[in-house]
Amino acid sequence: MNPDALAAALLSVITPLAEARREGSSTGLTAADFPLERPRNRDHGDWASNAALKLGKAVGANPREFAQEIADALAATPGVASVEVAGPGFINIRLDAAAAGALAKTIVEAGAAYGTNDSQRGQSINLEFVSANPTGPMHIGHTRWAALGDAIGRVLQASGATIVREFYINDAGAQMERFGRSVLAAIKGEPTPEDGYPGSYIGDLAMRVRAELPDILDLPADEQLAEALDRGYRLQLGDLQESLIRFNVHFDVFFSERTLHAKGSDGTPSLVDEAVERLRAQGHVFDAEGAVWVRTTDFGDDKDRVIRKSDGEYTYFAADAAYYLNKGDRGFRHKIYLLGADHHGYVHRLKALAGAAGDDPAKDIEVLIGQLVSVNGARLSKRAGNIIELDDLRDWLGTDALRYSLARYPADSPLTLDPEILTKRTNDNPVFYVQYAHARTHNVGRNAADSGVDRSAFAPELLVDGTEAALLGALQEFPRIVAFAAEVREPHRVARYLEELASLYHRWYDTCRVTPLGDEEVTDLHRTRLWLNDATGQVLRNGLDLLGVSAPERM
Repeated sequence: MNPDALAAALLSVITPLAEARREGSSTGLTAADFPLERPRNRDHGDWASNAALKLGKAVGANPREFAQEIADALAATPGVASVEVAGPGFINIRLDAAAAGALAKTIVEAGAAYGTNDSQRGQSINLEFVSANPTGPMHIGHTRWAALGDAIGRVLQASGATIVREFYINDAGAQMERFGRSVLAAIKGEPTPEDGYPGSYIGDLAMRVRAELPDILDLPADEQLAEALDRGYRLQLGDLQESLIRFNVHFDVFFSERTLHAKGSDGTPSLVDEAVERLRAQGHVFDAEGAVWVRTTDFGDDKDRVIRKSDGEYTYFAADAAYYLNKGDRGFRHKIYLLGADHHGYVHRLKALAGAAGDDPAKDIEVLIGQLVSVNGARLSKRAGNIIELDDLRDWLGTDALRYSLARYPADSPLTLDPEILTKRTNDNPVFYVQYAHARTHNVGRNAADSGVDRSAFAPELLVDGTEAALLGALQEFPRIVAFAAEVREPHRVARYLEELASLYHRWYDTCRVTPLGDEEVTDLHRTRLWLNDATGQVLRNGLDLLGVSAPERM
């Protein structure tokens, strides 16, 4: 019996009892009104409910007396071994071994689908993250946003949402012109411009541009700059995309900022031009001091924002507005932005923009701010000169250790990684601990096959050891953990769950044998334990996949 089935049974018991006390009037209750919880002390049972405490006053009953009525009725439910009332009205429920153990077969048969749920079904979400400038390699901050953003996308998708992962390419503005001049200077063998980009990667790009266009310096000066900029940009963007792929992060859309400013071939307005007029039509644009403003203070911003300056030039806010509106035009009702620690000022600005566009700032947009991350002993990149590069970190610590560690903490917590721990093959290393548990399940499976133990029989009523009950209880929780991680956009909850599951599995492994000892005969208990072993491996594998981390079969 899984938690949803037990919640349904609890609802079927409570509803008539509550309606009887309210003289037949409908309560309108649902299972969501009294979620089940896992008791911290397993001696108190498998599940606990505070339904009587929540409903006692509403139905005019003493909570403890009402809890006893619920307990007496629920005890007759098939699969429920016992129900006890504790304290002022808590209901502790214990399942019989067969009902609890049946989950092992359910998990194995569900395979990769176990843990998926419908809690986010119907949501169409644009998830934007990383969005690094295409003027240099990605740094350690981008690395954290890449790991977190991808994991958020995975738990949302596993919970039924329609997700598009999007990378916004900041390829317009003064930084691109500086980038082009830096590449051209390197092609000419000249020093980096005073406001240019340092680092040997610029020299590498210059060599690659020169290889593509050997006669670039024979072109007129303006064409030299245009070619250096466009070709260098294309090459650097390709490098960024390759770095992300090697980090097991995949984007559905790379959206160019340039497209927001581009006018049609027939002179039709750009998306930025249209954005100003669309916001004006909503009644939130006004003209003052020769400039065009958006009255974002109507939606909680600390000041109104200039969208077009008095000289006719658009501000960065104009591109933000056009981009936000474009997301809605593409069918995304909900937008999530994952931004760096230096973007706190964008929270109110973007939410106000959503309100000015006619959306609900409380529902249609989320702005998640990721805090800083550092690595003990990390050196600045030799290629970039002033940053710690994603590629260097991945080569040093490994994709799995890096992704797991970055997804293991909430986005809003500052983080320092310890390479000494992350490169250890010991239980001190959290990713090793979880991956080793998964590899152990496969090793048990191989040893079982060698001993003649297979899954030809399944007798869940035999799974009566305390470590088996604890392990099954944790396995039951996985779908709810995934759904909650999706709801609150916190994939670290999956990581922490996996560590707890690995601990319970290792404890079970030390207590219960899947393979017989010596000349001991293979029994249905061995076969049933193999189901439990394989179910645990499946959940560990599914959870690691949600974090973008591999699940090795041997270690």
